[in-house]
Amino acid sequence: MTAWLSDYDVARMTSRVPHPYGESDAEAFIAMGEANRFVIERKGDGLFMGMAGIHADDGYEFGYWLGRPFWGFGYATEAAQRLVTYAFTVLDVNQLHAGWFYDNPASGHVLAKLGARHNGSAMRDCRARGMALLCHDMLLTRADFLRKQAA
Repeated sequence: MTAWLSDYDVARMTSRVPHPYGESDAEAFIAMGEANRFVIERKGDGLFMGMAGIHADDGYEFGYWLGRPFWGFGYATEAAQRLVTYAFTVLDVNQLHAGWFYDNPASGHVLAKLGARHNGSAMRDCRARGMALLCHDMLLTRADFLRKQAA
C-alpha cells in the first residue's frame, strides 16, 4: 500500500491520502478498521494493486485507487463495478455518489461506465496537494446501474 500511495500521481487523485505517504500513514489507516474497505488484487497471483471502499458516513460515497502500473487496463472499472454491486445487494442502498477531480477524467469515465450521472461540481480538499480543487460529483442510482449493466 505504501509503495503505491507514496507515488504523488496516485495520491493527488484522491481526496484523503496525504503526500508524502509513509508506513505510519498506512498503519493508521489499517488501525481505523473501517467496514466496507476492500483490497484490489490481480487474479492469478494475488498482487496488491489498490483499494476500494464505501464511506457510509458521507451519504454512501464510494472511491477507489490503483497503483500507477495498473492504470489503463480496466481494473478500476472492474473493481468499481464489484464494489457498487456489493453496495446495492449487501448494503441495500438505493444510491451512491463518487467524485473525481477535474484533472482525472479517467475516473470520470469509469463512473460513467457504471451509469453514474453528473450531480454538480464544487471545490473539494485534496490532502496530497494541500489545496481545494474542482471536483465533479457523480450520482449512481440502483436503477441506473442495473440499466447500464443490462445494456
